[in-house]
Amino acid sequence: MNQKWDGIERRQSLRAQAEALVASLSPQGSSAKPTEVLLHELLVHKVELEMQNEELRTTHAALAEALECYTDLYEFAPAGYVTIDPDDKIREINLAGTTLLGADRGQLIHSRFSRLIAPRDSDDWYRLFREMMTPTAEDKHSFYIHMLRADGTMFYAHLNCLRRELAESRPMLRVALTDASQTGLAEQG
Repeated sequence: MNQKWDGIERRQSLRAQAEALVASLSPQGSSAKPTEVLLHELLVHKVELEMQNEELRTTHAALAEALECYTDLYEFAPAGYVTIDPDDKIREINLAGTTLLGADRGQLIHSRFSRLIAPRDSDDWYRLFREMMTPTAEDKHSFYIHMLRADGTMFYAHLNCLRRELAESRPMLRVALTDASQTGLAEQG
């Protein structure tokens, strides 16, 4: 079923389908004994539950496929994607991000993002980060900054930042990170 349903409408539809499937087993009108009516209702309910279970299996398979697609797109994107918590710690990073920063994911997860900022820009990063994590600030920021790879080499990076405040949790900063060293903008920094 590719149709979108609200809960009540969907339950009524499943109930009608289940009743149609067991219609030949229905007790006949007023001559039916209470136990026959009850057994019929239980059978209709059983069929309805089986139909719901099949829909759940189908939906679960579709969600698993969508998650796999998202994971592939995230991991193999051409830009580095980093999620930073309010304590400046890296929570997530994709493969492009680890390659760009020259470190394994295990080395980067839970480490401070600020340690990847070149000393010459560390004050700017601190100011920008605090500003971005303020709920009254704009949700999106884009800027250039000098960063360090794990081997100590410096590169000029373009950061597109988006603050996300998830339900009942602390805000996170989502960063798209690209190497801008080759764009000619590095000389301007």
